[in-house]
Amino acid sequence: MTTSHLDISQFDHTPFYCEENVYMLCKKLGMIGMADADGSDLFAVFISNEKKQVPLWNQKTSKRADGIILWDYHVICIQKKKEDYQRFFRIVHAPTFLRSFASDRRHMKNSNGNWIAPPPAHDPIVADDGSLYNLDEYIRMNAVEAVTQLQDDTISAVFTHKYGVLVSESQLEDFFSLLSG
Repeated sequence: MTTSHLDISQFDHTPFYCEENVYMLCKKLGMIGMADADGSDLFAVFISNEKKQVPLWNQKTSKRADGIILWDYHVICIQKKKEDYQRFFRIVHAPTFLRSFASDRRHMKNSNGNWIAPPPAHDPIVADDGSLYNLDEYIRMNAVEAVTQLQDDTISAVFTHKYGVLVSESQLEDFFSLLSG
């Protein structure tokens, strides 16, 4: 896991005011040099629908264990990718993931064997085949391994391959559009 040297406490954040939080974030990122000074590489993205019911996970204000909450809208900040930061996405169907994924959490220990951050309360995850750790296989992402074209075999691979399929950022939306089509 790569961690940023960014101290989150230096950013203004007010619960339930996502649009203002994003506004302040865009200003701050430009001021501290983490984005173009004028914010020209940043985008405010508003998320909603006609019903004004958007489920989002891992929300601090949720009262549920899984962190899900239903917002009428939400706003996030996205930074246009820099040429040296190309994003890839490994898509794995959840039933395959639940059978195959394993993590004994070794990636969260320093060279002395001490925790970098406290581990979850639940036991480490062991795959059905007895594997104790394969996180590296899921997060290994090389451009040469990404699919070049989305075809029927790409869709079937996400349901059958242990490590799913690797797609580029530009293919992500198209991939899920093909699934629902």
